[in-house]
Amino acid sequence: MILAFVLIAGSLAAGAAVLLLWPLLKRRQDAHPAAPVAAVTVLIVTLLGGAALYAAFSNYGWVGTPAVADTPAAMTARLAARLAKDPGKIEDWLQLGRSYSVLEQYPLAIRAYQRADRMANGSNVEAIIGEAESMVALDSSTLSGGAGKLFEHAMELEPGNPKAMFYGAFAALARGELPKARERFRGLLALNPPPQVRAILEKRLADIEAAYDGANPAEPAGTDDAGARIAVRVTLAPALAARVPAEAPLFVAARDPKSPGPPFAVKRLPAVFPVDVELTGADAMMASRRIAAGQQLEVVARVALGGTPTATRGDPFGQVSYHVGSDGKLNIVIDRVAP
Repeated sequence: MILAFVLIAGSLAAGAAVLLLWPLLKRRQDAHPAAPVAAVTVLIVTLLGGAALYAAFSNYGWVGTPAVADTPAAMTARLAARLAKDPGKIEDWLQLGRSYSVLEQYPLAIRAYQRADRMANGSNVEAIIGEAESMVALDSSTLSGGAGKLFEHAMELEPGNPKAMFYGAFAALARGELPKARERFRGLLALNPPPQVRAILEKRLADIEAAYDGANPAEPAGTDDAGARIAVRVTLAPALAARVPAEAPLFVAARDPKSPGPPFAVKRLPAVFPVDVELTGADAMMASRRIAAGQQLEVVARVALGGTPTATRGDPFGQVSYHVGSDGKLNIVIDRVAP
C-alpha cells in the first residue's frame, strides 16, 4: 500500500516537473538561449519542496499502520485455513469457535465447537456450552429443545459450572420444569453473582415463587377423597393437527376464573392425542390452592408451541367447565387458537 502511494506521488511530481521545465528548456523563438540553470533550480525546488511540505502537513502514519491481515476476521480466516490443512488440537477449534462467535458467524461457530467436542469424545464442557450458546443466538426457541439438552449435558459433566447453570435454569423454565428452574436459580444466587446478574436471577425466582411455590408437594394424608379429582379426555380437532409439532408439550390446568392466581392443579404431558388426564391434589402448584369437592373450575388443555407454561399467541387450546365431586370424565376438544 505504501509502495503504491509512493509510485503514484512520484508520477504526479514528475508530471508537474515536466510542465514546469519544458518552457525553460525548449529553444526560444526570440533567439534567447534556454535556461538550464533555472530549470535545474525549479526541479530541485519542486521535488524537495513538495516532500518537505508533505512531511510537515501530512497526518499519514508511516510507522505502525495496522495491516488488514491483523483484523479479527482475517486472523479467524487464517486460523480456519490452517485447521483445514492440519486438524490441530482441541484448543485450536475452541479458539475458532470463540472467534466466530465474536464475529457473530454462529453457524460456523457451531461447526467449530462440534469439532472440538468430537475430538474430546463428548466431554469438553466449553465446546458443549459454546455450541448451545451459538444455537440460542441463532434461534432462542432452541433453549427448550436441542440447546437446552446440551446445557443439561454440560451440567452433568460439570454440575457447578455457572454458565451451564444459568442457561440450564432458563432452559428448565422454557420447558415448564419450574421446580428444577427454581433450584437452579437459587444455586446461582448462592454463587454471589454480579449485581446486574443477581437482579435478573432474583426477578425470575420471585416470579416462580409467587406462582409455583411448593410445586407438586406430597399429598397430605386424608385430603385426597374420592370427589377431589378431575378427569378429562383431551382430543385435538383435525383442523389444528398440522399446527402441533411432534415434540410440543401439553399443559392441562384447572383454574378458578373468579380467583386469579396459579392453577389449582396442572400437568405437563406430551401432546399426543387422544389422552386421558386426571388431576388431583398431588398436582397442586401451591399448598394453599388445591382442588376440593364442590369447586366449579375451568379446565384448560393447551399445546404450548413455545414450550412454556405461560400461554402465548397461536397456542391451540380447548377448555371445559368442571364441577369437582359431581362431574365424571368430560371431553375437552382443542379447537381454538390463543389470540
